[in-house]
Amino acid sequence: MLQQFFPAFSDLSQARILLVQICFLCAASCVSVSTMLILALVTGILWDANSALAPIISDPVIYPDPEDRLRFGYSIFLFGTMGFLMQGLRPLFLRGKWQISALLTGIATFLYLSSEYAIISFVAGEFQLSKSLIRFILYSSLLTMLTSPFVFALFFYLARIFNYSLHMESEISHKRRGHFS
Repeated sequence: MLQQFFPAFSDLSQARILLVQICFLCAASCVSVSTMLILALVTGILWDANSALAPIISDPVIYPDPEDRLRFGYSIFLFGTMGFLMQGLRPLFLRGKWQISALLTGIATFLYLSSEYAIISFVAGEFQLSKSLIRFILYSSLLTMLTSPFVFALFFYLARIFNYSLHMESEISHKRRGHFS
């Protein structure tokens, strides 16, 4: 719900801080693969409920061409793919190198937005890449990456409150007890 209240930066080609994507990507660094996949499913459903269903169920005057929109479920795949990208650097994150994961959130956001645009272009049957679109993708990725340390700090704070360890030692002891993720 907070995403709706984050403004677009008109000086930066209407770029936005993508709060949903940043929270998912940061969480994907903190949890196991199976939990990340569940998060990708839930986040994708919520994101699609917000963006993909609106043209289908709303006023045709506002959305005149709903068939050019993506259908419900596409972002689950995109979130899962970006989650696996974040999982690739999870061992570094567990060793305390969260800065690399923060950088990767910008890269993953760039790939997410680029993939989403490529899919939209494929569905629409035309591919038009403008400078303003490239700037929007770059600036949104940069803003998201610059915001990610705050989200990581929030996750570290929540982990401390709920007694959840985000370090390699807890992962090793968890596996020794016979719990595999």
